[in-house]
This record gives sequence, structure tokens and C-alpha cells, in this order.
Amino acid sequence: MQRLMIADGSDVVRKVGKRILAELGFLVAEAASSEEALGRCQLELPALLIVDAGMEGALDLIQNVRALPNGKSVRIYYCVIEADLKKMMLGKRAGANDFLLKPFDRKILTSVFAGLGVAA
Repeated sequence: MQRLMIADGSDVVRKVGKRILAELGFLVAEAASSEEALGRCQLELPALLIVDAGMEGALDLIQNVRALPNGKSVRIYYCVIEADLKKMMLGKRAGANDFLLKPFDRKILTSVFAGLGVAA
């Protein structure tokens, strides 16, 4: 089972995302802040990380995860509210692999993550 972390300041976003992604076969952890997410990553690195672009310290979180041992192996999704090219480029420069548009729903998460949850 793949480990995935959702780092988002919204309780609702984390809970909904966790429920959907757990159904897809992920072992999902949650973090309400960049600091909490980094602390959890230092203890146990997830295979996938969803980072909310609106969260304070989001870009620093991505850079800090990349700097961890094996941090380059984490697939990081930078979650943006709109397709803002400037914000997306900042995420890419910080080390994000891909992007998710918020608000996400079951259809979006399933199309992006289906098949990855049980992959080794």
C-alpha cells in the first residue's frame, strides 16, 4: 500500500481527500500545516505528497522534502485553485512534479491516482 500525505490547511479538504484516496488503496496521512507535514515526512517519507499552494510555507515544504534523504523519490502534486501560470512555475521550480486543481472531487482524484495506490 502506497503512503500518501495531504498537506492542506482545510479540515474538509483533508477529510474528503483522505476518504477518496483511502478507497483507492492509499495509506493516507494528513497535515494541517507545512511544519506538521515536514515533521511527518522526516519521520516517514510518503510516496506521494499533495501540497496546497495556498498554505503558508508550501514552496518551502516542497524544497525541504526534496532535500531529505530519498526526498527526490517523492511524487509531489502542487494543488492550485486556478491554472495560474506564475504560481505553477514557482511550484515547479520548488520541485513539484505535477499539479492538481482545487476543488478536487472523486472523479479528479480517481483519474489522477487510480492504480497508484496499490502499486509497489
